[in-house]
Parts: sequence; C-alpha cells; structure tokens
Amino acid sequence: MNLKNKVPLSRAQREVMEIIWDRGEVGVLEVTEIINQGRAVARNTVRTLMERMQEKGWLSRRAQGRSYLYSPTVPREESLGQRVMDMVDKACGGNPDKLMMALLQYRGLSDDESTRIRKLLDAARRKQSSK
Repeated sequence: MNLKNKVPLSRAQREVMEIIWDRGEVGVLEVTEIINQGRAVARNTVRTLMERMQEKGWLSRRAQGRSYLYSPTVPREESLGQRVMDMVDKACGGNPDKLMMALLQYRGLSDDESTRIRKLLDAARRKQSSK
C-alpha cells in the first residue's frame, strides 16, 4: 500500500508519528511519557492511536515480552511531501506559486534559507532536464 492509498492521520496521530520517526522504534509507554511532558494523555489513548495507525499501515510492530515496539512504515520525508501536495491542492488551488508567496509574505526567508532553496531549485531543474 503506497502513501496515496493510506488513510490520512489525525492531528493526534501525527504527534505520535513524529515521536516514532524521531525514535525509530518505540513502545506505547515511552510515547505516552513523551506526550505527557506537554499535556496529560492516558496510556490507553496512546495505545489505541498506535493500534489504529498500525491498522492504517503507518506503523509496523513487533512483540517484545508482553508489549509491542512500533516503527514507521512511511519515511517522514514522504509523508511531508504528501502533506505539502495536499496543501497546495486544497489551500492553493493546485498552484505552488501561491504557497511560495504565502511563505514569503507571512514568514519571510533568511539569506541562508534563500540560498538553500535556490540550490534545491537548481538541483531539481538539473534532475528534471536530465530525464
């Protein structure tokens, strides 16, 4: 199942996914402890979220004793790319220019960020022209 066929994650599931991407492989208790540093959440709530994410194909799990360790099945970069494409399609009418203009007008870019983005655009152009 590729990313386009996966059910999108809720905000709470994305929060859990970020932790799992950072840790690589993690159990429910550790995820609960990390989330509880910012707000209170029950272990059973986190377990249910992670079980549903596994059912949706976002996580795999392996048994360790009487519990499970979960790991991501989708790389962070791939998920981010899909979310950006969804945003361009939904919020920008499919026009990436609008996304860039919003970024420039409402946040701005440092000189270093501008330089890195220019290098990325140049590399993408070279890659596309070589095809």
